[in-house]
Amino acid sequence: MNKQNSILQTENLTKTYRNGEKSLTVLDNINFTVEPGISCAIVGPSGSGKTTLLGLCAGLDQPSSGRIILKGHQLNELNEDELAAVRNRHIGFVFQTFQLMPTLTAIENVMVPLELRGERYQHVYQRALELLESVGLADRIGHYPTQLSGGEQQRVGIARAYINNPDILFADEPTGNLDTETGKQIEETLFELNRSQGTTLIIVTHDLELAEQCDRVIRLKSGQIAGDNYTGFREAEALNLASEHEN
Repeated sequence: MNKQNSILQTENLTKTYRNGEKSLTVLDNINFTVEPGISCAIVGPSGSGKTTLLGLCAGLDQPSSGRIILKGHQLNELNEDELAAVRNRHIGFVFQTFQLMPTLTAIENVMVPLELRGERYQHVYQRALELLESVGLADRIGHYPTQLSGGEQQRVGIARAYINNPDILFADEPTGNLDTETGKQIEETLFELNRSQGTTLIIVTHDLELAEQCDRVIRLKSGQIAGDNYTGFREAEALNLASEHEN
């Protein structure tokens, strides 16, 4: 696709970890672009570099070489404060282990990203309430994480990820710690918000059934792209969506 129409672009992305004289290349010369508004799964065996790639694209880590461009920002050239600002403005992140603050209630956890911006309390509270209602937790807003089930905690995490109206949402094994039925509910929530909010969704998953529900599947093997295919969302449609998004 035209790189100018992409929301995320990687160029010759490499990540190497060093331990004394030894080095381990986890990602090797990764190149791809992602269209705005689609859902994209990143799959591959354990150790293929999936989570490392997600962390780099979300600005949570820096590459050894290559470039990452998100919404026109070259992430690998930004300092920590600039990266934090980009994450807060453009990125949402859903963690496998939920990462909720145990001393905050559900609604307080969801409010955190906008409170960090210094936005007006009543506006932030109302936005958080609407999101918790949209994920079916209107009756749990005052509960602490320990009072919530795993599925409920993940839904709080999803609401938190969406509160800043992100352009792109990264989800790292979002159903990995959940039972099958609860996992299906979380999947439905993610795809519904992807459609209704228009947020680009990128999921790292071992679950091939979940991956096949996405518009696109990128397969990693030994730190390299081994496959990149569209599923029910044909490439022509993806290109058309990208063009509409630009207009």
